Amino acid sequence: MSFLNLKHIHHVYFTEDSATVALEDIELSINEGEFVSFLGPSGCGKTTLLSIIAGLIKPVEGTVTISDQLITKPDSAIGYMLQQDYLFPWKTIEENVTLGLKIIDQNTKENRDNTIALLKEMGLENVGNQYPNQLSGGMRQRAALVRTLATNPKILLLDEPFSALDYQTKLKLEDLVVETLKEYKKTAILVTHDIGEAIAMSDRVIVFSARPGRINRTYLIPKELRELTPFHARQHPLFSTLFQQIWKELDQIEAK
Repeated sequence: MSFLNLKHIHHVYFTEDSATVALEDIELSINEGEFVSFLGPSGCGKTTLLSIIAGLIKPVEGTVTISDQLITKPDSAIGYMLQQDYLFPWKTIEENVTLGLKIIDQNTKENRDNTIALLKEMGLENVGNQYPNQLSGGMRQRAALVRTLATNPKILLLDEPFSALDYQTKLKLEDLVVETLKEYKKTAILVTHDIGEAIAMSDRVIVFSARPGRINRTYLIPKELRELTPFHARQHPLFSTLFQQIWKELDQIEAK
């Protein structure tokens, strides 16, 4: 049975004088441990759908379930990582990454120790007592990932988490995130505008139509790419072929 299920998701944004359909009849199932990316033109509802899955927005119609549990509000089973790291500047990195444990009343010694160990795994073993403004953008995003994983969520929602980084840092973080999520057997959904990023990191890429957002097509990433790190996947001949296919489809969608 699927881990995450979206049934007939339909969402409309209302103003005083208009109603804009953002999403229309989204049906999607994601298996446990799967990494799925959402691609589509700006304004197609990708981030709206991510917010609905997170329980931050209630859809006009439809349901979201994780492990058969209905999601209607934010839940500790769901981790959300954004483009900005949103680390509190007045707290140390250690205080930042353990904050979620305090919020959900899981701030035990074992959980704190596990979180500090995760900092070390991310190459941040010597920054626990430093403040966010003392770290580079890539280090801050790694700390934000540790904060997201600290509460042991069942699924991670990643909303363009690398888009503000320089290209070299972005490529390194792609590898780190994929390896970490595989190690901890986490399910993940990535919203991105970067076709290469989606192909290199994912098991499946879902392409959305322009507003109203609908699932236009799903691409299953070939096994040959899925077995490689994102960096090495980008160098495989199949990567270029798939990139061109998705590029053409997005170009056609935006031309309509």
